[in-house]
Amino acid sequence: MASAAASSSSSQTRYDVFLSFRGEDTRNNFTAHLYHALCQKGINTFIDDDKLERGQVISPALELVKIVECMKSRRQRVVPIFYNVDPSDVRRQRGIFGEALAKHEENSENMERVQSWKDALTQVANLSGWDSRNK
Repeated sequence: MASAAASSSSSQTRYDVFLSFRGEDTRNNFTAHLYHALCQKGINTFIDDDKLERGQVISPALELVKIVECMKSRRQRVVPIFYNVDPSDVRRQRGIFGEALAKHEENSENMERVQSWKDALTQVANLSGWDSRNK
């Protein structure tokens, strides 16, 4: 799943779009094409492999939970792109999403964090976005 968060017109914002994605399978295919298309249109776009220095750590604050927080507090638009992923699996945490979350839930210290992940997944999956399977 990839998502694009568009910023409001704030002087604090360095990027118009933040591309959040997981997996090597999208990095050099779909995500790369989307990134280049946005840049060609003059949209200042953040993508981790282009903007971070080698060895620089990506803060956990840049994850989906933080994106949802920004969506609410800064009124930023989030457009989820479900690339070869069923949005209902994301919304209901089924399949690989449910399996991964269940592994994290085995450690009781992670329960609050896992719940915030579940909430963020549900909220984003309920947004109007794009499903690559519906061509």
